[in-house]
Amino acid sequence: MRITPAQLCEELRTSLRNIQTDSRLVEQGDVFVALPAAVPGERSKTAAHIRMALEKGAWAVVAPARSVERMNLKTKGDKDHAWLLCEDSRAMLGTLAAARFGTEKSDVPVIAVTGTNGKTTCAYLLEHLYKSRGIPVGVMGTISYRWPGHVEAAPLTTPGCLALHRAMKDMRDAGAKAVIMEVSSHAVDQKRIAGINFSAVAFTNLTQDHLDYHKTMENYFQAKRALFADFPLRRKAMVITNDDPYGHRLLEEFPQALGVGIRTPLANRPFLLADVRRADTEGLSLHFYWQKNREERLDWVLHSPLIGLHNANNLCTVCGLALSMGFSVEDLKCLSRFTGVPGRLERIVVPSATWMAGAQTGVFVDYAHTPDALIHVLKTLRAARFARLITVFGCGGDRDRTKRPLMGEAVAEMSDIAIVTSDNPRTEDPEAIIDDIMPGLEKARHVYREADRRKALELAVGLLRPGDALLVAGKGHEDYQIIGTTKHHFSDQEILKELISCR
Repeated sequence: MRITPAQLCEELRTSLRNIQTDSRLVEQGDVFVALPAAVPGERSKTAAHIRMALEKGAWAVVAPARSVERMNLKTKGDKDHAWLLCEDSRAMLGTLAAARFGTEKSDVPVIAVTGTNGKTTCAYLLEHLYKSRGIPVGVMGTISYRWPGHVEAAPLTTPGCLALHRAMKDMRDAGAKAVIMEVSSHAVDQKRIAGINFSAVAFTNLTQDHLDYHKTMENYFQAKRALFADFPLRRKAMVITNDDPYGHRLLEEFPQALGVGIRTPLANRPFLLADVRRADTEGLSLHFYWQKNREERLDWVLHSPLIGLHNANNLCTVCGLALSMGFSVEDLKCLSRFTGVPGRLERIVVPSATWMAGAQTGVFVDYAHTPDALIHVLKTLRAARFARLITVFGCGGDRDRTKRPLMGEAVAEMSDIAIVTSDNPRTEDPEAIIDDIMPGLEKARHVYREADRRKALELAVGLLRPGDALLVAGKGHEDYQIIGTTKHHFSDQEILKELISCR
């Protein structure tokens, strides 16, 4: 029999049938949604998946009409199964999931952040803001999915549609009063966020990435644009950086959006400008100017321990989102106490009892484990004008060997002292990995070689002088080290705090 979307949604609300998108998981009475291939150009196996779902007892099948027509199935006279034929099964999945998990009527605001860089930092800043106001939140992003009473590692920046709606129900049930979501371009293009009512969306920037999937920068941009143009609520707040050419395009298309940035503000429209008064070893000092409308303008100063102009942009984006969501300027003062995202140029707080306190000495942990990422973070620390830069790094085992000397070259060019050590050696000999790195360090000023990562950190902290910066790169938020096939507890942050407190 044929059914309508409204009929199937009502069935899901009342009977709480399970929805499956993997035919292998279908059980008797389930609703199976046949999705097209996730990767463009990948061969579709829709027909085979539908047949398997029917064999395993699916009560209803949701599928693209064309796929079903090619199979020559008699859906109208089928009394054993319900059929919902549609043009876009991914979009329909969002509608069905919203009905099944009750997210269609949720009054919990959902805030989305998209862009090539800065999503994670912005999400953590927003989480810090909400928690500082005593408001429990749920967060879905690159590092983890978390809400009151729950934390799990994130396999994807933005999960699949079913998992997303299920998690949002769990957040609501756990008492979360807001949801903060990093939204990737893949998630938009594959409509993983279908059925979500966003209250606010922000765009940070767009730089070359993911072209293996999107093929062109224009396709990549259009995926980001769709978050603003195609997903409800229609009156959602929009915050867009004007410092990025793609952001400027979005601002021209969406005049209702709040433009933000650290450069020249836009004329004749709402704008939030962060004038960078200081960007050095102590962090950032920003003077904000908020043009709410033609008559009203506010300004205030925010001091942050975060390093680098990119974080000035992140702070500006978050302040714009917060103001658009009803927070006050007074509420934003808590952002001065945010020390960084775990493993993303995360600043290790130096105890006041040590000689390093007040000496403009910085100790940082970053996830950078590619040459480009390492160059970016080293340039950021160089621009902060520390006296010397000490870098501890390594390369993972059983991974791309060609990048190893390139990592060494990046450190050699930008660091005063290089300490090469183990990352996650896995099944490779740590010394052999270091041998592969060493050719890139030929032009380094000073090089130390220590395969034991803890001893390498001890060496680095021992070399620190007042005004220096220490960067420990590669593992970031990871709290383990993989040696052989075994995970051992190992946290750069924990060890650094222990070593610093003893100096």
